Amino acid sequence: MQDIKLAQQIAQTIANEIGAQAAQAKAAIALLDEGASVPFIARYRKEVTGGLDDTQLRNLEVRLTYLRELEDRRKAVLASIQEQGKLSDALREDILAADTKSRLEDLYLPYKAKRRTKAQIAREAGLEPLADGLLADPGLDPQAFAAGFVRADKGVADSKAALEGARAILMERWGEDAALVGELRQWLAEQGVIRARVAEGKQSEGAKYRDYFDHAESLARIPSHRLLALFRARREEILFLELDPGKEAEAGHQYAEGRVARNAGIADQGRPADRWLLDACRLTWRAKLHMHLLLDLFNQAREKAEAEAIGVFGDNLKDLLLAAPAGPKAVLGLDPGIRTGCKIAVVDATGKLLATDTIYPHEPRRQWEQSLQTIKQLCSRHNVELIAIGNGTASRETDKLAGEAIKASNNPRLQKVVVSEAGASVYSASEFAAREFPGLDVSLRGAVSIARRLQDPLAELVKIEPRAIGVGQYQHDVDQFRLAKALDARVEDCVNAVGVYVNTASAALLSRVSGLSSTVAENIVRHRDENGPFKRRKELLKVPRLGEKTFEQCAGFLRIADGDEPLDASAVHPEAYPVVERIVAAAARPIKAVLGDGSLLRGLKPEQFTDATFGVPTVRDILKELEKPGRDPRPEFKAARFADGVEDIKDLREGMILEGVVSNVAAFGAFVDIGVHQDGLVHISALSDSYVKDPRDVVKAGDIVKVKVLEVDVARKRIALTRRLEDAPVAKKPEQGAGQGASLRRDGSGQRGQPRQANGGGRPGNPSPRPAQSAAPANSALAEAFARARKGG
Repeated sequence: MQDIKLAQQIAQTIANEIGAQAAQAKAAIALLDEGASVPFIARYRKEVTGGLDDTQLRNLEVRLTYLRELEDRRKAVLASIQEQGKLSDALREDILAADTKSRLEDLYLPYKAKRRTKAQIAREAGLEPLADGLLADPGLDPQAFAAGFVRADKGVADSKAALEGARAILMERWGEDAALVGELRQWLAEQGVIRARVAEGKQSEGAKYRDYFDHAESLARIPSHRLLALFRARREEILFLELDPGKEAEAGHQYAEGRVARNAGIADQGRPADRWLLDACRLTWRAKLHMHLLLDLFNQAREKAEAEAIGVFGDNLKDLLLAAPAGPKAVLGLDPGIRTGCKIAVVDATGKLLATDTIYPHEPRRQWEQSLQTIKQLCSRHNVELIAIGNGTASRETDKLAGEAIKASNNPRLQKVVVSEAGASVYSASEFAAREFPGLDVSLRGAVSIARRLQDPLAELVKIEPRAIGVGQYQHDVDQFRLAKALDARVEDCVNAVGVYVNTASAALLSRVSGLSSTVAENIVRHRDENGPFKRRKELLKVPRLGEKTFEQCAGFLRIADGDEPLDASAVHPEAYPVVERIVAAAARPIKAVLGDGSLLRGLKPEQFTDATFGVPTVRDILKELEKPGRDPRPEFKAARFADGVEDIKDLREGMILEGVVSNVAAFGAFVDIGVHQDGLVHISALSDSYVKDPRDVVKAGDIVKVKVLEVDVARKRIALTRRLEDAPVAKKPEQGAGQGASLRRDGSGQRGQPRQANGGGRPGNPSPRPAQSAAPANSALAEAFARARKGG
């Protein structure tokens, strides 16, 4: 009975947080506990959950884990205090009412097993009556009263030692008062100012953190990227961080001391013990509570900042995975390089590798004409329609080579596209790539990946560990387990949103389908290789370890093109085929005639085809799917055209208007690849003429945008851009400290740096719109470049 009540409380709590009814949350929790995936529940169990979407379900999943961990901890705390014989009814009620882990630990603190403290030693020496006596009657003279507790055999040599022991007892008691600790934590969280100062002798070593050598900012309002930068600098022992209670630190400390005193019922009324008691209050705050709360609030702030950074990474990853696919076209992939040459891989429309080669058009060999002929011949021999060029080292030089090859080929259909090669080297050296191309040189596998990711970014990128794709903000500073879990969820959502053609998908792609483990995915591929392509979805049940429950989870997301059952090429789940049969019967036409007939399907009323299992939401989804069966939610394929003659940062001039591709989005703006080896930054204040709260409201990774160059710093490879094309470039500014700037580094290693943002105006981390002249300085205030890897992440 107690467990049922607890489950109801958890469901109600989560429902309130995600904007749903308790019954909806309870139903979703039951489905998750049965092993259903979020994509499956969101798509095929709308009637059960009342239409909860995937975002609500992901939030529900996260909170469910937290609240269940909280309940497990609550049970352990109650059992521990009960075992000590100290569990009063009032304490039990407080523990049962604790709604956060912090509150629960505050209540448990006085009863938690701890090392032998000064207060414990003082109690053993019989000094607790001294502390209680002075607290109860401040009219007592401390020195005289303490003389009665001197016991050399107990380690209390004199009155001074006795009073120190008594003070330790009071400090521990007040410092473990859950109500006081909770109140001061909330106050310090709202009023606290995080202060940074440089460690002695670290000025040169920590030059990239120069903006923070003497920095102060509200803890409640500091942007996540800036907080993570401060924590990183502290970890590298460049900065010391403190948390002051307000702008007027001393006044804040005095307020906190006074709050401890009021909580203990102490006031300075001129009585003999008042000053001693107030001194104990002062030390309770300064020596005990302040440090405890600093660590606690820093941990909370880090968790919040990490959650935001993980969210940014997840959003960018989603945009990259759902980028427009070029489709089934023969592609020549070019992985640019200088000394080691450019690697070439040609794949056919299905992604099958046809040919490989290595050319040396650049320094030191400069075999330009020979390289040109190689590309031209490969394109002609294999009917290549697209040339995919990785955007790493020598990308623009190689892009120029591809352009000349296209002109020489006289093939009007042949196009070149620069694509992100983030994570390509990770894939090349992976176990999966070794199994896929066991006899192929590692360096050539990257070219295959570049070619295939142009055909279908989603299908190729799922082969790479999400963290290695390199579209994160401070991704190496966050909890890696939480990051991996969140990114895996994003990949799962993207794969299932698009759907997977089971007869052509790799095991890596299949393993991301709802309900399918990596083992079952490999079994599907093995069954397909041994028995030929699947003709019907139901044939999946012949795959080893793919039972009815797994089939229920995965079937709707797996597609079979040109199979025996037309509906198997759609997102209609096999369990709902009877609904389609009723629709077909009402239309009095064969199924193939109904599929794609929008005018017919839009004229039907969903209510006509519902039953006890399938309600209006599901029938409405079915009708939409029948109208465009197997529709791909990804956008139409387009490619940015980089400006001719603009191939290096030295070619840029203030005022140029260029086309580029958004490569990354952070809390402070968007990075744009304009084809010069360094991505420029469009600060949040320069993304739009109107106020922008979140850069992703106006741009996302993969978008093709027009930008104007506002500021170029060749020496430090910094580029400031704006989307407000009427903005005017600004005059050159004096040289700033190392680590500042607005763009990314792209060098021979393919690595990018990691930026942080100094406040760009308006609210910290969220600047308000400003005049055009101020956009460039805002960009220049960024430091510590952030997008990690072109190739290796």
